[in-house]
Amino acid sequence: MRQQPVLVYDGDCAFCTSSVRFAERRLRPRCAATPWQFTDLTELGISRRRAEHEVLWVTPTGAVHGGAQAVAKLLLSAPRGWPVVGALLTLPPLRWAAHGVYRLIARNRHRMPGGTAACALPPSPAAQPK
Repeated sequence: MRQQPVLVYDGDCAFCTSSVRFAERRLRPRCAATPWQFTDLTELGISRRRAEHEVLWVTPTGAVHGGAQAVAKLLLSAPRGWPVVGALLTLPPLRWAAHGVYRLIARNRHRMPGGTAACALPPSPAAQPK
């Protein structure tokens, strides 16, 4: 069993990578951060499809939290006042708002500062031609 949580992110996305590096420097969360492209996803119990679409927080016991709730878990693991912010993001209605903001950013991450065309999310199955 792992000793600390793992934050899994898209290492091909410059915006995602720079966001994680910023969090590591400024927030100092207690976790191991790794790009999904260099991670044994099966060992962590997550699918490639899920890893492509959202940041994931995997606890040492194997619980998986994605998107805004992964960000909340990251904040909960940081020192100083960040756990308060993380806790607030787990409570309705802030949880719902955080989910909406996360989805908006995720859909537009290729347009965010530092983002590139490689940052664009893969199309959802419903959007692909048949």
